[in-house]
Amino acid sequence: MKQLFDTTCLEMSALTTKRYSTSFSLGVRFLSHDLQAPIYAIYGFVRFADEIVDSFHTYEKEELLQEFKAETYKAIERGISLNPILNSFQWAVNTYKIDLELIETFLKSMEMDLETTQYEQTVYEQYILGSAEVVGLMCLKVFVRGNQESYLNLKDAAMKLGSAFQKINFLRDLNADYYQLGRTYFPEMNFDQFDQPMKAKIEQEIALDFKAGYEGIKKLPKDARFGVYMAYRYYIKLFHKIQKTDAQIILGQRIRIPDNKKYRLLFTSYLRHNLNLL
Repeated sequence: MKQLFDTTCLEMSALTTKRYSTSFSLGVRFLSHDLQAPIYAIYGFVRFADEIVDSFHTYEKEELLQEFKAETYKAIERGISLNPILNSFQWAVNTYKIDLELIETFLKSMEMDLETTQYEQTVYEQYILGSAEVVGLMCLKVFVRGNQESYLNLKDAAMKLGSAFQKINFLRDLNADYYQLGRTYFPEMNFDQFDQPMKAKIEQEIALDFKAGYEGIKKLPKDARFGVYMAYRYYIKLFHKIQKTDAQIILGQRIRIPDNKKYRLLFTSYLRHNLNLL
């Protein structure tokens, strides 16, 4: 009955994705069916690690994260874990040959969130690499089904797309990060004096990442392309809304895309994809 256990674990990863991110889970649903489970598995792993450092303030977060890290590597080595999220993740790692270095880099970025509150340029770049770019590379391993040549050809674009998504998350979550968690991710930014020029500088950086990432989307295997394109369209829409919003409003509240607009994006993205208008 091991198959039943594994299926139940994967269902837990899918449920985690849907509960925490309606936007991401919407994109996953439009991947080829066999690609959905490993992407849910990756998201579940990433989300649980992030939850430790962002939410469990009344617990020993460092201890919890180190236990989670040790259990992750043990699960990968054994090929099984009684933690459903880690069991799903180890299956994805072992099936799609996801490099352990990517996992280690990601976990280091989570460790940074335990202590770092002000990110200088080099630390900021290291954090973006670990928290976003390598997550994009884990997903890319799945999209190319472990093919190393395809992976290397698309690697740079996948990292840029992950970087763009993360920087938009930073802008969207400025209020929570700055006022609740005391973090300032963008280097050389004084958010007590956050204004339009500061915001525009960040947006220029994001626009360049998006441009490079989009070129990679067009080269993805067709059964992965539409789901990633959906995520891209959502983040572009969110980016454009942020661009049109005053800096002080961005700092004061979380910017969202209403559900009705998300489903409109789905319809127009489907048409563009199927008419080869990417």
